[in-house]
Amino acid sequence: MSETIAGVRIPDSPLVREATELVREAASPLVFDHSRRVFLFGALRGREQGLDFDPELLYVGAMFHDLGLTKRFRRTDQRFEIDGADEARRFLRGHGITGERADRVWTAIALHTTPEIPLHMAPEVALVTRGVELDVLGIGYHAVSDEQRTAVVAAHPRPDFKNQILAAFTEGIKDRPQTTFGNVKADVLTHYVPGFQRGDFVEVIRNSDWPE
Repeated sequence: MSETIAGVRIPDSPLVREATELVREAASPLVFDHSRRVFLFGALRGREQGLDFDPELLYVGAMFHDLGLTKRFRRTDQRFEIDGADEARRFLRGHGITGERADRVWTAIALHTTPEIPLHMAPEVALVTRGVELDVLGIGYHAVSDEQRTAVVAAHPRPDFKNQILAAFTEGIKDRPQTTFGNVKADVLTHYVPGFQRGDFVEVIRNSDWPE
């Protein structure tokens, strides 16, 4: 039976049910609830903007976007966003979704920490970022109503969320600091990992093998 939260219907399909259980098993309650809120807020922003999006693809993008922070799916040789994106594409292919549709979800997850660019792409790509930005950064907070926000948080609470999500980011990326070069997660390690030194784009250019 389908579930509706804040006026948003959670797609009721084998794909969605399997995605939900996979994330519930692999991720902490913090990440699970955050991922569900990302779907709900993304869908609400899409409705507000009149966007035509595929709810199932948005759901998988939202639910898998932080899988790279989990012990089960995280690697140490690439950005955590790519961990989740790769797993989402494998998952979708296992359900017969290939080609551009699977690539759309991969892109939504891979770019969700890259400001602005996703907002100019396909609706599912834009709305994963919209959902993340609203839940983590408060961007678009007033684009949804107080009643909608209250309903979403009642279904998926966020106790001490700011501190807890920063701790989850730190734990998920501290063993691959080089992957934060040029993206927002370098800020997390600067605050929470003693001795971390962020990469410097200017110094990379100056110290390259080119003579001039």
